[in-house]
Amino acid sequence: MSIAMIPGYILMIVVAVISTYFSQLIEVGGKHPLEAAVIAIIIGVVLRNVKLLPETCEAGIKSFEKLLVLGIVLMGASLNFSTILSQGPKMLIIVLATMIVGFISIYLLSRMLKLSEKLSMLLAIGTTICGGTAIAVTAPLIKAKEEETSYAIGTIALWGLVAIILYPKVAQMLGVSDFAFGVFAGTAVHSTPQVVGAGFIFSELAGKTATAVKLVRNCFLAPMAFLITIWFAKTSKTETSNIDFKKAFPWFLFGYFVMAWFHTKGFFTPEGVTAFTKAGKFLVLVGMVGVGLNTRLDAFKSVGLKPLVAGLVGSVLVAACSIACINLLF
Repeated sequence: MSIAMIPGYILMIVVAVISTYFSQLIEVGGKHPLEAAVIAIIIGVVLRNVKLLPETCEAGIKSFEKLLVLGIVLMGASLNFSTILSQGPKMLIIVLATMIVGFISIYLLSRMLKLSEKLSMLLAIGTTICGGTAIAVTAPLIKAKEEETSYAIGTIALWGLVAIILYPKVAQMLGVSDFAFGVFAGTAVHSTPQVVGAGFIFSELAGKTATAVKLVRNCFLAPMAFLITIWFAKTSKTETSNIDFKKAFPWFLFGYFVMAWFHTKGFFTPEGVTAFTKAGKFLVLVGMVGVGLNTRLDAFKSVGLKPLVAGLVGSVLVAACSIACINLLF
């Protein structure tokens, strides 16, 4: 971590603490209807878009995923593999089904809307695998234009932000179980921060399940990026020998699963699990502040209507496929 990141990290930590305080302060009918993560995102969005952020904080804000990733790794200490592996084949089926249905439908819809081939591909991979990370990894591999990358990331960020706030509330009103919502969030929400946020807003079990499912989904980023690059190389006759596909692999998931393995084998005391979990949840909350602080509403003006329509319809299709698979298999 460089010194330049410290001011931004301090700002995000302060906002996370404030969000936690206000979530406990607001009480309706003996319950706290506004989760800290939702408050954190809202404060972050406001601070960003009223232009109150000092320049010294930008480096840390842009690197918010470093803290989020550390939080996810620590959260691995609360996962017992036995609770996940028993449903492993069914989860894998849902992950693959949502990815295939989502990717094909979003790509075809985008092409029907006359979006460029590369923008269509970025929207498809961003929605079905790993949000902005998948787009950032794939864009240079297929030599996408800067505006195509920006449009895709902006579209995914917008609908992912809506999903964080909307999906948990709707699911709670419908009486969806913690486990079912965790599987749904892990397969239907776009990027890792959005999945983790939506899961933990719903419940702790949903958050753990969503995180585990999403990290399995992330494993497909590298092979998918490879296949897309090979396809584009053949159609455009470009060279792929200088591409480093290792950058497309989310290496931090090893840390998460190692921590889960330690817990499963009983290497952690109950006190240790509690400490790791609390620290991890707080860092995830800090990550939600980062999501808000990196949301520039004026950026969506340049996206245009067609990518937004493709992103919305694609999100709905992926969510519908996830729900159908969950109802069929569980």
